Amino acid sequence: MIGFYVDNDEFEYDIRGLLMAFYPGEELVKNPVEKPELMILIPDAGDGEKTERKNRLKRRLYRELSARTGKTLPWGTLTGIRPTKIAMGKLEEGLTAEEIRAFLRDEYLAGEEKSSLAVEIAFREKEILKNIDYEEGYSLYIGIPFCPTTCLYCSFTSYPMTKWEPRMGEYLDALFREIDWTAERFRKKKLNTIYIGGGTPTSLPPELLDRLLKKICESFDFCDLQEFTVEGGRPDSITRRKLEVLKSYPVTRISINPQTMRQETLRRIGRRHTVEAIEEAFFLAREIGFDNINMDIILGLPEETPEDVEYTVRRIEALRPDSLTVHSLAVKRASRLKMEAEGTVVAGGTQEESEAMMAAAAAGAKRMGLYPYYLYRQKNMAGNLENVGFAAAEKAGIYNILIMEEKQNIVALGAGPVSKRIYPDGRIERSDNVKDVNLYMEKISEMIERKEKLFTDQPDKGGRGTDDAESNLF
Repeated sequence: MIGFYVDNDEFEYDIRGLLMAFYPGEELVKNPVEKPELMILIPDAGDGEKTERKNRLKRRLYRELSARTGKTLPWGTLTGIRPTKIAMGKLEEGLTAEEIRAFLRDEYLAGEEKSSLAVEIAFREKEILKNIDYEEGYSLYIGIPFCPTTCLYCSFTSYPMTKWEPRMGEYLDALFREIDWTAERFRKKKLNTIYIGGGTPTSLPPELLDRLLKKICESFDFCDLQEFTVEGGRPDSITRRKLEVLKSYPVTRISINPQTMRQETLRRIGRRHTVEAIEEAFFLAREIGFDNINMDIILGLPEETPEDVEYTVRRIEALRPDSLTVHSLAVKRASRLKMEAEGTVVAGGTQEESEAMMAAAAAGAKRMGLYPYYLYRQKNMAGNLENVGFAAAEKAGIYNILIMEEKQNIVALGAGPVSKRIYPDGRIERSDNVKDVNLYMEKISEMIERKEKLFTDQPDKGGRGTDDAESNLF
């Protein structure tokens, strides 16, 4: 047990994040009654504006923890999930690349490598988003919460498709009510991107997948659409017929996600398919005509080594995907890896191993002509590193950037996702849908009411406010 003593709760979240980064897996107790194994006195934040005081406190605490442990963190004091958002903000203020790097080093004690990566991605994101309409445009997320099985590391909303297949049509009925509301409510806005995620969207049988895509295409104006992504995800959910259904609609981007190309690891994490099935699904998608295919991998899976990651990257390199999303394993509280396997498997690796895995993945991406275009972080992430999307020219996932940079309204439909309203002053408000599928279907009217409230101007909250119901959207 590690005890930390602090006078108030103002920055407790940030303090815990920094302590967890230096002492991963340890129990943290604030102001403990019993004497802890290690006691840390949190320094005073001093005077000044809140953000200034918070950053000053984190720098003082970081230096103390670094001295205690002999460790440095790649991202310094940055514990949030969107470090590139800071770099993007400074870029929009007119700072040069070197000025932004210096700011990240001085203000957050970030390392040279990560500071440079954040700046590189910020410049690339700005170019990719140059034609996105932040004020009049919006993006649409549709969640399909079904999967063949639940992977060991997964904490997303997912339900076994074998159990739920008889009721998938009922789920779509509820989802279509949200689609109808969105199509009407946003009919004067510009739909820029669509992302169908999960779960595993291709868990739907081909006739239901066709029904869903037909409904989307009939409901929305695609004149301003720049991207339409469907996560194919797992190869054990992909068939020729389903890929043909996707190709018969204006889907521009799909994912086929191996996570690893080691058969033993696939078995260990609960994936009941072979490495060869991944390759077969990829080649089938190419044969059918998909020219923008993403693949995901996860670094730090149970008992994997940097050599295993190198092997995975080499196998993927032979396939030549158009983008590669590299995730550093984050052990989530809601995952089976956390709840069932704690203490029985080794996941994540050491700091050195994690850095070696990321280096192997980045080198492989570069050999494939893929360059980093978006980045985000999570709690309890292996090696205190990050998730990075690499893509070829013109193949970047636009929605991925928008969800991380929080520059455009996102309307999220289905069981589990969160809608976001972005105000001109940068303020963000959210509305979540319930995760439980039964509850979602029962309370679909409430889900719609939540979004109606979110996207209706409320003057007392800073919205523009208007008596015109037709224009009372933003």
